[in-house]
Amino acid sequence: MKVATKAYGLIDLDERQRITFPQGLFGFETLKEYVLLDAERQPFYWLQSIEVEQVAFVLVNPFLFRPGYEANISNEELAEIDINSPEKVLIFSIVTIPPDGSPMTANLQGPLIINRDTRIGKQAILTDTRWKTKHDIMAELANAGAS
Repeated sequence: MKVATKAYGLIDLDERQRITFPQGLFGFETLKEYVLLDAERQPFYWLQSIEVEQVAFVLVNPFLFRPGYEANISNEELAEIDINSPEKVLIFSIVTIPPDGSPMTANLQGPLIINRDTRIGKQAILTDTRWKTKHDIMAELANAGAS
């Protein structure tokens, strides 16, 4: 399938890269269809809306910079996207890269949870007070390295 992307222009993608968010993402509830792309700089990914070319999110695996991260998601929420075992789940955090050069942050309070078999996802909201919407990725990496 061909998809117009914010980062790469019009590209040809495998249907297996398609992710459906039946409830959309917070603030983007009307957009349901996305594709997951490798970013030029690892360990980041792009989550590109299929419906609106200018809507794309940078993602990162939160466990890479916060090894002790715990995404305690209720069984009911997991059941909504047919996840019944840890092997079926992919978890990503949305990254914010401010244009003013201030620190790049990741949202650990609202992780994206994706069923790797069905490619259906949802955004969860965690109530654990340790997780905020803006965690400084580089500071977290430095803390992880010092531990």
